[in-house]
Amino acid sequence: MRRLSFSWQGAAALLFCVAALANLPLLAEGAARPLTEGTASLIFIVIAAAALLSFAPQPPAYRATVLFIGAHGAAWLLLAALSGNEGTASRAYFLLLFAAWLLAWRCVTELSKAQPAAAFGASVLELLIPAIFGAWILILWEAITRGAGISFIILPPPSAIGARIMTSLPILGADVRQTIFKAVLIGYVIGCLSGFVVAVLADRVSFLRRGLLPIGNMVSALPIIGIAPVMVMWFGFDWQSKAAVVIIMTFFPMLVNTVAGLAASGSMERDLMRTYASSDWQTLFKLKLPAAMPFIFNALKINSTLALIGAIVAEFFGTPIVGMGFRISTEIGRMNVDMVWAEIAVAALAGSIFYGVIALTERAVTFWHPSIRGG
Repeated sequence: MRRLSFSWQGAAALLFCVAALANLPLLAEGAARPLTEGTASLIFIVIAAAALLSFAPQPPAYRATVLFIGAHGAAWLLLAALSGNEGTASRAYFLLLFAAWLLAWRCVTELSKAQPAAAFGASVLELLIPAIFGAWILILWEAITRGAGISFIILPPPSAIGARIMTSLPILGADVRQTIFKAVLIGYVIGCLSGFVVAVLADRVSFLRRGLLPIGNMVSALPIIGIAPVMVMWFGFDWQSKAAVVIIMTFFPMLVNTVAGLAASGSMERDLMRTYASSDWQTLFKLKLPAAMPFIFNALKINSTLALIGAIVAEFFGTPIVGMGFRISTEIGRMNVDMVWAEIAVAALAGSIFYGVIALTERAVTFWHPSIRGG
């Protein structure tokens, strides 16, 4: 006989349900649209049933499905209860919210135990687990800000930010073109490429290696707010000054990582190349660069974040009336906090896509590396 599968998340969810029963109603008196007893009972039933069913002996995939339906069904009912009732959530409401969150936690735990036989199933799990985790950040954010009646200026709910994004697509598109497609991409390509070329030269010339690396460490410690105004004075208010900031921020990480990567090949491999009468260029392309690829891609991923941050911060110190940094600094002065968060969300999405493209390219290029083969 298969044993029951108890979990502390399921037990805690049941305890939160009991505590919520002792603190009813879910919404404070005076709510514009009070909850019916049937809706409140349904929320309790969904959470308690999912928690109890998760204890039954069953495969992790089935248990995760039950928990997924219970957690997200309860969350949908709880969020729907806030429509027209902002700021009226009681202690019982938040107890049930955290109970549903615990079920989602157990769901992710069960999904992480699953071992799909097909590669497609493993890929789906790699996307599903972080998607559930991210969704619950938004669910908790939405429920807490709307349920507790947190001021819109302090922290707007995700629904308001999403609505602002949909109504401001032309403005956001112009800002993305100015900041990302001009300043970030151009500065990123020039900074990384020049850092790579100088690293190859420094690998051959010890004078450059000993002279540039200490300077690189010093420049990497310079604050953006000190570099950006100077670049604006030198190159003007348009995207060229922001690209210059990005070049400075991305050059030295690429230089330092590439120099370390070119030195990563072992002495035995280098001796073997010499016994084959390989030239310096053949040794570079066939031994040193392949060994340096993990270091180079590490620099590319680091720079993908630094470039976006550098360009946005540089726009605070002078820019045409367009750009993500310009929009953030302007709208926060007007107390249009939802527009500020919309810009932040678009920047985070763009940065994630940028990072993801580099990570996928790394997997294709360094497929031989143990870190990739092991994943």
